[in-house]
Amino acid sequence: MRAIGVNQYGGPEALEVVELPEPHAGPGQIRIRVHAAAVNPTDTYVRDGSRAERQRKDPPPYVPGMDAAGVVDEIGEGAEGGLALGDAVMAVVVPDGAHGAYAEYVVVPVGSVVRAPAGADHAHAATLPMNGMTARRTLDLLDPEPGATLAVTGAAGAYGGYVVQLAKAAGLRVVADASDADVELVRKLGADVVVPRGDAVAERIREAVPRGVDALADGSVQGDLLLPAVRDGGRIATVRGYRGPEERGITWHPVWVRDIAEDRERLDALRVLAESGAVTLRVAATYPAERAPEAHARLAEGGTRGRLVLEF
Repeated sequence: MRAIGVNQYGGPEALEVVELPEPHAGPGQIRIRVHAAAVNPTDTYVRDGSRAERQRKDPPPYVPGMDAAGVVDEIGEGAEGGLALGDAVMAVVVPDGAHGAYAEYVVVPVGSVVRAPAGADHAHAATLPMNGMTARRTLDLLDPEPGATLAVTGAAGAYGGYVVQLAKAAGLRVVADASDADVELVRKLGADVVVPRGDAVAERIREAVPRGVDALADGSVQGDLLLPAVRDGGRIATVRGYRGPEERGITWHPVWVRDIAEDRERLDALRVLAESGAVTLRVAATYPAERAPEAHARLAEGGTRGRLVLEF
């Protein structure tokens, strides 16, 4: 089968078309004929050597990709899960060696795949699983009380936008950051208060919420700079494994989507929210799979609103 991977670590240009043995679904697994795979910042770590130590156990090529959308192609024994051959689906993919979503076929545990939102094409469906589940895990870890105030940085991005929308669906008050160009977007996502993004964002949040917010989702990866925004005893959720100093009783909660990658109930709940309009699926641009280097180069430039998607 055709896939996109790297034989040598490097920049976007390191990505190339590779031929791999076609995988097949075993017990408890579903094979998906992939039609779309979202491009995420985490994919660049597979490409550039940031995860070289973890990948050392496997020979190249290394195939990135944590979001797949397509159709059910094979169903392993005991893996029906209400799915049938030909169903349009979306899945969280945990990449490992040559196994990743940037491929014509991917095999995943049945718990990692659900029907795609009704009315969504493959490209839009591919933007939801990993980022949506990361946002879901964020709120589960922060566990705010109904009516609590949550701050979200990086709110215009895919992860931050989903946190905003899931928080509003849960009845929370949301304070979010945005550049001047993104204020209207972040308001449409549901933020109650929008403050300027940047190094002074914690100060701006504290001005909006003088006592400090109850919890904060750090989508902008600013870490310790955000501590002043949070009240004593509050919580901060971070991506990329960051854990800062615990002061004033504030606790840090690194978010790993792998922890819930097979939580079919939560993934299907995201589908329902997308169908209701409570969650917005955003595609910034699509690329034929062989143009993956262009997509990664565009991602590196920053400022994309919605996900770049590779199409197979």
